[in-house]
Amino acid sequence: MRNCPLGCAGLLLAAVAFGISSGSAAYLRGEDNSLTEKERSEGWILLFDGTTTKGWMTRTGTPLPPRHVQDGCLNPHPCDYMLVQEKAWDDFQLALDFRISPKCNSGVFIRTFPLTPRPGRDVGYNGIEIAVDDTTTSGYHDTGAVYDLVPPAKNAMTPVGQWNHLVITCDHNNITVDLNGQTVTRMDLDQWTEPNKRPDGSEHKFDLAFKDHPRQGYIGLQDHGSDCWYKNIKLRPLAKK
Repeated sequence: MRNCPLGCAGLLLAAVAFGISSGSAAYLRGEDNSLTEKERSEGWILLFDGTTTKGWMTRTGTPLPPRHVQDGCLNPHPCDYMLVQEKAWDDFQLALDFRISPKCNSGVFIRTFPLTPRPGRDVGYNGIEIAVDDTTTSGYHDTGAVYDLVPPAKNAMTPVGQWNHLVITCDHNNITVDLNGQTVTRMDLDQWTEPNKRPDGSEHKFDLAFKDHPRQGYIGLQDHGSDCWYKNIKLRPLAKK
């Protein structure tokens, strides 16, 4: 073997950094839409295989058209409000990567019930939404917020067109949102005892007390008129308390 100026370790790091295709580099960073051995051992489940709509449906329960799979990603646009993962989950940790287009308005719904909307309300009132939007601020409707309920401590999203890593943890009454390695939002559902009111007394749009919101439901990827791509969608069930 000829000597290498960078050394083996240097070559491997360079391969990872610049995306050079090699078995070793791919193993270290993990292939898109797949599970590493470590993730399997930790109980993670792959919710999107990168090539088909298997495991996903429309919000009315019909099969999801294959057009929503684009270059190894799920794109909710255009659809009837959201793409829905086919199983209802209890406590879990959900991890995914997303990339938005300019002026995008999207979101990740958790513990939602799109198949049985509340009378007189659109499906957005059926669950809890983690906002994904083309914004740079950190208000109630900005990326990382529990939509209209809890604003993120900061907007940790990368610029439009770049990938972001989102982790949502639903642990009974506690919801935590991590964006690009930073914990940005926390919500304790048990503190939300009145409809249309936050724990501090300020008003929000939802006419329910979130302490009574079901602790089980579906996961949805929202479409509000703009392209948004999701990949590496993985879930780890948590032990029920």
